[in-house]
Amino acid sequence: MSVTATLLSPLLANGSARPLVTHYDEATGGRVELSRATLGNWAAKTANWLTEELDIEPGMPVAVRLPAHWQTAGILLGAWWCGARITDSASGAEAAFVPGQRISEGEGARTVLAVGLDALGGSMPGLGGEVLDFASEVRVRGDEFTPLLPVPGDTPALLESTMDELVKTARQRATTLGIGGQDRVLSTLEWTMPEGVLDGLLAVLAGGASLVQLTGLPEGDNTELLDKRRSDEKTTVELGTAG
Repeated sequence: MSVTATLLSPLLANGSARPLVTHYDEATGGRVELSRATLGNWAAKTANWLTEELDIEPGMPVAVRLPAHWQTAGILLGAWWCGARITDSASGAEAAFVPGQRISEGEGARTVLAVGLDALGGSMPGLGGEVLDFASEVRVRGDEFTPLLPVPGDTPALLESTMDELVKTARQRATTLGIGGQDRVLSTLEWTMPEGVLDGLLAVLAGGASLVQLTGLPEGDNTELLDKRRSDEKTTVELGTAG
């Protein structure tokens, strides 16, 4: 079974309206909060696009070259939902999801999608050549996803880890980090592979918690800003420099 079906489906079945990811872009002042259902919709749209447009099957490589962001969460979960293997290199990948300002990072992939990393999921204007706009491509896809093929547990999921191994490790990390179902996790972790993705995203899902992700923190002392986010969001666990 895929990582997404194992970790996200129980959350959708038990309180789909509850907040799951709250993302602050401190560089722009943006804040967006996604419920479990909304993030599930973006994951489903991504999975539907990958299967309908690229015929992605379990084990096929998909590169995700994106920072910690709610759109990244939807892309990762969507790719896993249809059984894709997430890589950090675009070379030989069926698809590469890259920041709109760094589309050259998708070189070597069959298809390149530019992700605007906009707070509201807006489109990327002015793309040329063969680069596709992620938001425009997936927005029209269905909000529900049913895999065309079963995703075996031994399918590669993240670099060399299989679906089953990734779920097991995520659950272990949730326990180690003290993340439980009532927690609000404040994180400044970068989603590097594999450690950052495991702790910063999957452990939160495995623990049944919700995530408050901060990106774009200014250089220097952020004590006052972090204290405000802790207070406003009523966070209970911290990861990264916020700790």
